[in-house]
This record gives sequence, C-alpha cells and structure tokens, in this order.
Amino acid sequence: MNNYRIICLTFFAWGLFSCEPDAEKQEEIPAESFRNEVAATEVHIAKAENKSFDYLINATGKLEAAGQVKAVIEQPGYLIELPVREGQAVSKGDVIARLDPTEAQIRLEKAKIALRNAQATFENDKLGFSRDFESGDEERKTFLEEQLKAKNGVFLAEIELREAQLNLDRCIVKAPISGKIADLKFKQGSLVATNAELCEILSTGNLELKVNVLESDISLISINQKAEIYPISNTKEALEGRVLGINPKVDENGLVQVAIRLTSAKDLLPGMNARAIIRAPQSNSLVVPKDAVVYRSGRAVVFTIENSESKWNYVEVGKDNGQEIEILEGIEAGSTVITTNNLQLAHQAPVQIVTE
Repeated sequence: MNNYRIICLTFFAWGLFSCEPDAEKQEEIPAESFRNEVAATEVHIAKAENKSFDYLINATGKLEAAGQVKAVIEQPGYLIELPVREGQAVSKGDVIARLDPTEAQIRLEKAKIALRNAQATFENDKLGFSRDFESGDEERKTFLEEQLKAKNGVFLAEIELREAQLNLDRCIVKAPISGKIADLKFKQGSLVATNAELCEILSTGNLELKVNVLESDISLISINQKAEIYPISNTKEALEGRVLGINPKVDENGLVQVAIRLTSAKDLLPGMNARAIIRAPQSNSLVVPKDAVVYRSGRAVVFTIENSESKWNYVEVGKDNGQEIEILEGIEAGSTVITTNNLQLAHQAPVQIVTE
C-alpha cells in the first residue's frame, strides 16, 4: 500500500512540473501577434476638408393660386345667362353671368324722372331770385343755387339716379381677375340673393407653395432665395421656385410659414401636394461624407486612419445635406476618414485602403 502511494505522488509531481513550461510559453506570446493574425478590413476613404456646401432645408405644403378671388353677385335676381363652366379660362373683365335687368331698368327710369322733376322745381323757384342771379356777385349766386337745389331735392335725385345706374350695371357680373373658373355655385335660371358667391377664379398661371420651416432654419432663408419644387405627381423632375415671402410670426409648434413662387406651373393645379428644397449655402465649413459618420451609444463617431489602423474619434456634427455633413469638432481638416465598413469597426483595427 505504501508503494502505491509513492508511485501516485511521483506521477503527480512529474505532471505538475511537466505542465509549467507550457504555461510559461503561452504567457510569453505577445498581444501584437494576435492582431497580426486578424485580417485587415477593406475600407474606402475620403478627406475632411474646409469648403462651402449647400445645407438643404426640406419642407412640404400645398400649391395655391397666386391670385384667388371670389366672384360675388351684388344684385338679387334671376340668372338669365351663365356663359362659363368650371375649368374655363377667363380674362379680367369678361362677362361670366347676367341677371334679369327688368327691375333695375324700371328703378333707373324712376330715378331719371325724379331728377327731372326736381330740376324743374329748381328752375321755377330760381325765377323768384332773378335779380340776385343777374347781379355780378358770383359768390352769392353760387350760394343761392345750392340752397335751391337742396330745397327741391336735386342733389338727392342725382344720388338716387347714380345708385339706380349702379344696380343696373351689377346685373352684369364680370371676372375680377384673369384665371380659371372653380366651384361654380349656381345654374342658369337660379334665383340668387345679394352678395351670393357665384364662383372662384384662380390664377393658375402663377402658383405658390406655402411650407412650414423650423424656426432654427429661418435665419438661413431670404427673399428671392432659390428653391427646388417636387410635386407629388412628379417627384423626379424639379421645378424652379423663388422665396416670395416669410411670415414674421412663429406658430405654437415652432414653425414659420414661407411662401415660394413657382416660375412654371405646367400641369399643376392648386391644392396639389409638393415638397420644397431650399438651398442655404454654408461657407468655410469642415465637411466629410455623411457615410463617414456612425453612431455608437447615441454619439457620433468618425474613424480616421493612422499607421494603417483605424482611430475612433468622437465628433460633434452640424448641418447635413443628405450627402455631406458638417463637423464642428473632433477631427482636423485634412484627416483621412473611413467611409465604408465602419459600422462594426473597432479602435486600432487593421485596415486596408481600397482604391478603385
């Protein structure tokens, strides 16, 4: 039994001493050798450079007619003529409706008769002041004439005649502006009341797009600034526009309304949805391709290259235009930045630059 214990202890001691050199050998392997065994990540690169770039302000809205006026019927009566239809183009001053003028004509004739009667009474009373009118005192003659006309209702009759003529003229409804007829409310033969809305006339040749812009971006927008308009009906072809006006009020959502006038309104109609891109040039900004920026734990990171290894750089970003992004701090101008395969890249990882 004692011999068995001696043999076991001998084998245990031999195993313990035989393992020690292997452990020492493993500890002596440098960490650099493991890094060399990792394949280098192929990457594309770009330069961080100071330059001008266009910051793009995106906003959506609805197209509106530059001129949009309601045609109102100011005289009550029957529509005896309605020579227009919806969508029809009219010019300013064109007749778009006629009312039955019979009643208005009768009132006009009555007003003419009333004026003649008043003038006859005036002339009759004037004879009683013949001596005053024959005298050379012009100031007194003018005074007496006005007094007699007022007494005999001449002035009032003249006003009533003008009013009757105006009512007759209102039996003809004319287009207040040039444009297209929209929302026609009545048909021929309809009985309409005073101040009834007949239709709207839209100046479709000139369209405006009204969009809401963040108040933080409004300082970058000015009158006559260039904009690109993309109607929903044609998102590929951009139409040119210019900033026409900026509302000087910020709404409860922190937005400011901006009006953009389109230089062309081909195949567009009021009410259509459209997207506007307003270009705001930024000068002397440190810029990198947008693909160079990745986010780790909510922070922006740009990888640069030093000695064929990636370097992790936290950066503060500014504006971007969809292709490039402004770097406010974190890297220097002229730095070589990685633009591909950087989503899972680690600090000091070996990289290989791919040239095309």
